[in-house]
Formats: sequence, structure tokens, C-alpha cells
Amino acid sequence: MTAESLVLRGASLVDGTGAPARPATVVVDGERITSLEGEARPGATEVDLAGHTLLPGLIDAHTHLAMTEMGRQTDGWVPAAVLAAQIFGNASRMIDAGFTTARDVGGADGGLAQAIDLGLIRGPRLLPSGPVLCQTGGHGDFGPPFHPHMHGIPGLADGTIVCDGPEEVRRAARTALRRGATQLKVCVSGGVLSHSDSLEDSQFTVEELRAAVEEAAARRTYVTAHAHTVGGIRNGLSAGIACFEHGTFLDEETVSAMASAGVALVPTLAVLRVAVERWREMDIPEEMLPRFDGVEDAMNASIKLAHAAGVPIGSGSDLFGPAQDRWGLELALKARLLGPMEAIVSATGTNARIIRRPDIGTVETGKLADLVAVRGNPLDDPELFDDAANVTLVIKGGRVMKSLLG
Repeated sequence: MTAESLVLRGASLVDGTGAPARPATVVVDGERITSLEGEARPGATEVDLAGHTLLPGLIDAHTHLAMTEMGRQTDGWVPAAVLAAQIFGNASRMIDAGFTTARDVGGADGGLAQAIDLGLIRGPRLLPSGPVLCQTGGHGDFGPPFHPHMHGIPGLADGTIVCDGPEEVRRAARTALRRGATQLKVCVSGGVLSHSDSLEDSQFTVEELRAAVEEAAARRTYVTAHAHTVGGIRNGLSAGIACFEHGTFLDEETVSAMASAGVALVPTLAVLRVAVERWREMDIPEEMLPRFDGVEDAMNASIKLAHAAGVPIGSGSDLFGPAQDRWGLELALKARLLGPMEAIVSATGTNARIIRRPDIGTVETGKLADLVAVRGNPLDDPELFDDAANVTLVIKGGRVMKSLLG
């Protein structure tokens, strides 16, 4: 449902800039916010949000909506129809949780983004990275060690492209962009859920990474990197990578270099909690569970270190699996480290800058009308974000996507 004009009254506004919460009456005309002072056209639809907090639409900068069956979705075990239903369900639940934009960093490609944009399925505005670029035997090379690399279903779900050497990386980058990637993702370190590497490994050479950066720049976009370790991050900095995911094991020298380079960090806390609780449902082999030991504590310390150094801290959940539903947990966990307001800003204004979308992320006149109403006050209780039932109104680009207001 699209309203010609909406007037949202009675809520406390947290605008995504870090400014204190304040009373405001937000007016939406078409797809844009036109006033914060209640000036609306005659006949506008009035919405009473007393007892609610109004925020910008939340942004998750690290999703895997199409990564539903670890290790099984591309080898014939899961029918394409089942896989599609799982993916569409994830997208629908995400918009209901208040996330109006998602940067998908592995799994979803341009086909899913098109389906959402065309209104064929419900979901957040999607910025797909398409298949992740990874090296042979590195994080993302999930195939059995004595068989060829796994392949996906282009147009729906394709997790990774294995590539070695600058020219293969260049071709893989062009392939991802051809399939609708809005930015590229590479793996510069080992991963927690890797079969053939360790978390401490550095992956890809600077020359290989620079090839990806050059291809992204030619398309006026950027590269983000899966990176747990300082070795991989330093290689990425040398190559011109703009953003780093996870950042689990940082040190003062590295965060200083990141701050000087103006690059961002997107930590991913929610997946560490959810994976330990739901490892069977998420198809995680039990023998991999010890790899999670100490990772959350290390990431917490790195977040504090990076924040103190002035590195922009974004927000990403990193959830995967067939029934994803706890993207808001990321804000609740980050609030314990940086405070509720900083957690909200990380998932709104800061994330908008990281994904290079200046038209969203804050509640300001002229911006796209991405708005979320939460019952209660998440500045007092950020755990509210972890339950989609507390999200009573979701507006994406002026379109009401969810309303529990009666």
C-alpha cells in the first residue's frame, strides 16, 4: 500500500544522526520525507504512534539471505524450488524485523534484488555482492577437497567464485558485476566455518586484491573483505579495499592504519550467538563448534579498539540458514559495548555511508521515506530489536510494508 501522504504523529524520533531523541511529526509524500513539523497536504492519512519510537529503516550491511543450506544447497540435495522458498521467506521476515535495506555479501545475486524491486516478493532493498571471490582452498571454497568446486544457481543463489592470480580475479570480479553485484566481496583471511584453512590465514596477494579493486573502481563501486586477521587487513589496505567485515583480531597499529585510510569495519556479533544455539538447524558440523571458542570475546575487544581509534563501525548480522529471524540481535549486542544510541547509528546513518547510499539512513527532509516504528523505547531497552513483534510499522520508500497498528 502506498499512501499519497502520511503524517506520523506522537512518536519519539531517533533520527539516525546520533542527535538526542525528540518529539517530531514526520510527513511522507510519495517516496520521500517532506517535513518533520507536521506540514502535510489536505487529506493526508494520520498515523498515531503514541508510545512508540520512530527510527530510520534499519540497514544490515552483512547478510546472507540466500545462504540457506550450508554445503548442501548447490550439490543437488535441495531442490531449486525449496531453496527459492527459503530465500523468499528470509527476505520477507527481514522486512518485518524493520530492516528496509540489506547489503548481501555472499549468496544472493542480482536476480533476487530484481524480484524484490519488481514487487514480486517482500523484502528489503537489496545490494548484492553476488558470488564472493575466494582463492583455492581459502574461505569460501566450501566444496569437498577431492571434488571440483561447488557451483550455485545464477539468478538465485551463488555463494563463491574460486579464482587464483590477478587475471582470474579480474574475470571473477567482472562476472559478479555482470550478474548484478552492486559492490564486490573478497576473502582475505580464513574463516570460522572453513574446511581447508585456519582462522589465522591470510589469503590472496596484494596484486590479486588490487585487480578486484580496479574492476570495482571501473564500475564506480568498491570492494569489501571478509577479514578476521591483521595480516589480511593490511594486505587489503595496500590494495585499496574500502571496508572490512568481522575484524575479529585487531591491534592498535592496524586500527590506526584503518582510521588513517578512512575505511570502515562491519563487526558481526549476532551470528556467533545464533550459530552456537542453532548449529543443527543451520547445518553446521558439530566438529566445527570449537572454532567459535573465544571469537566473540576477541571481536568485542576489537570493536572497542576500532571505535576508540575513530574507525567507522557499521552493523551486520552475518546470519545464514533456512529460517533467519534475528537480525535485530546485532543491535542489542552492540548496544552492550557502545551504548544504545551508537548501536542504532551504526545500523542507520553509519551503514548508509558504508554502503554509499546517502538517500537513506537518517530521518531528514528529502530523503527516501524508510521508517520504522518500535513499540517502547530502544534507548532504554535495545533488546526490543531482537523481537520483530515489537516492530509495529515498516515503511520502505513511502510504501507501508508492515503495520500492526490496527
